[in-house]
Amino acid sequence: MTAPVRPRAWTRRRIAIAALAAALAGGTGAGVLMAGSEDAGERDLPDVFKLPDGERGPDFDTAGFEPFEYDAEHDDDLLERGRDAFSHVVYAKSPGGVEVTERRVALFQPLIDRSAERHGVSADTLGALVFLESAGRPEVMANGDPESATGLAQILPGTATSLLGMRVDVARSRELTRAIDRNSRKAAKASTGKGRRLFTRRLAKARRDRRVIDERFDPAKAVDGAARYLAIAERRFRREDLAAASYHMGMGNLSNVIDAYGEGRVPFVRLYFDSSPTHNPRAYRRLTSFGDDSRHYLFRLEAAREIRRLYREDRDELRRLAGLHGNKASAEEVLRPPSDNEPFEDADDLRDAYDDGDLVPLPSDPGRLGYRIGRGMGALARRLEERRELYRGLRPEALGLLVYIAKEVRRLGAERALRVTSTVRDLDYQRLLVVSNPQATSGFSLHTTGYAIDIARSDANESELVHVLERLKALRVIDFVYEPGAIHLTAGPDAEAYLPLYEAVAGDR
Repeated sequence: MTAPVRPRAWTRRRIAIAALAAALAGGTGAGVLMAGSEDAGERDLPDVFKLPDGERGPDFDTAGFEPFEYDAEHDDDLLERGRDAFSHVVYAKSPGGVEVTERRVALFQPLIDRSAERHGVSADTLGALVFLESAGRPEVMANGDPESATGLAQILPGTATSLLGMRVDVARSRELTRAIDRNSRKAAKASTGKGRRLFTRRLAKARRDRRVIDERFDPAKAVDGAARYLAIAERRFRREDLAAASYHMGMGNLSNVIDAYGEGRVPFVRLYFDSSPTHNPRAYRRLTSFGDDSRHYLFRLEAAREIRRLYREDRDELRRLAGLHGNKASAEEVLRPPSDNEPFEDADDLRDAYDDGDLVPLPSDPGRLGYRIGRGMGALARRLEERRELYRGLRPEALGLLVYIAKEVRRLGAERALRVTSTVRDLDYQRLLVVSNPQATSGFSLHTTGYAIDIARSDANESELVHVLERLKALRVIDFVYEPGAIHLTAGPDAEAYLPLYEAVAGDR
């Protein structure tokens, strides 16, 4: 991965905006030449695409522009980016919140430390695994049935018996689980103290019996089983990160990915970030073929590890992050906190932003740019006695990012241009939208800052689009969520790396 590109000084923003306006009017001096454009070979190229001697050729390789190309020197940074990118689900799905979850997990820390030492594995990794798998709940079952992943370490019956040497009688475990549920209900409903005590004793005995015949419910043996698995996997893969990644994916599946990649026991971040539909495609197909989220497991495990660290060392920061994660269905407010991103109040505020170059108009040239403007964008403007064009703009880095997304989707083979359905709004527009659109938030919206983009969902390009967005998410450049009919994405601070594409569109050179 190359170092993020920093923005140029905006000394000629007004010239850039004028060039962009010319492009909107049909000029040829400001446009990105997309691979696959019908008339790409016939259009006159703007200077930025010409060699110094004037011969036709790319001075700036727009089609190949990739600011985050994989580089093994940045593996640690990539792991951190992936950790942050996939932390939202850990914050959002920790029962009772991450602090409550950590307090549960901490109760088992002595077991975690002893098992980690016994099997020679990382206690931090093992503790993060317990946090992520069960949130510190020793009796939890993935599908409410012992046939599924069960216990503190969420171990499957087959793995428990065939690999880890644990005792698991699924049929008897299921009977005792029903008895536990039954006696728990009866104890809660008992009308007398004698009845409550009777059913409580029966409940306790059923739990004790279940821990004996299904050792996954025994906290000490469950944690030890997970540590044993990590030790076995580490001996097989000779890397701690690969051992951890295999916990959800399975050792056989991970071996198949490694074989498809073809370069031995490389770091997992290399398998992930150096594979795509067009680069190391066999490894990419393996990674994405499991029908679940196992390819992101290592990142989520690292997120759990970081949450545990923050709980010990910086609880205020943990609470700040938990609050931001809890505000939306993605980590968009972690990328762009409300405290650092003031919304545009009204149309005058938007006009000032365009004048200052903080916002730029959205150019419309589907053949070259790979996206088109949806007809409904800015439809509520007339109710504010404003022009639709006022609500068809983005921050410069967000526009550069949009151009990148569109050109990558086309490079992957999509034939139809993306349809952009929503970009910048002001608070007046947002209030109107809330009345007519149940998906619109009455709280802080990143659309009112110019960093959010909605792209219509389409069978013609969705698989390619999702691949591009997932990669950008893993790089911590964006986060995105699915909405009815559209994908909503927010450009984070690292979208600055895509400013060269904005400059190419705007003719700022």
